[in-house]
Amino acid sequence: MYPEHLTAPMEKDLTDFGFQGMKSANDVSEVLDSKEGTVLVVVNSVCGCAAANARPGAKMAVQHSKKPNNLITVFAGVDRDATNKAREYMLPYPASSPSIALFKDGKLVHFLERHHIEGRAAEAIANNLVSAFDAFC
Repeated sequence: MYPEHLTAPMEKDLTDFGFQGMKSANDVSEVLDSKEGTVLVVVNSVCGCAAANARPGAKMAVQHSKKPNNLITVFAGVDRDATNKAREYMLPYPASSPSIALFKDGKLVHFLERHHIEGRAAEAIANNLVSAFDAFC
């Protein structure tokens, strides 16, 4: 587990942009058990590809005119229970940090694993997400 005081600025990078930080498994379930609307989940992490690609890409994407109804984030290595619960909803995909998932009406409809994020420009990630928003939101 990473000390929360060290990761707080990385979480704040998303929460200052409208994402709600999930701290418990119950928090995650309350949002993802909803069978109406869309939810974007960012599994945040301390790695460089989260800082350079995932977080900036997600923030760019949610500026699009069509976007999910709910924006949430869990922090791998910090919010263990919340992250594990979010990953249950992302099955059959293996655990991946960072990763970004889009849910519609309670079903996973789009997923970016770490290998889709690492080494790609934030703009490419944003464009990928915007295409998913156009299709599902």
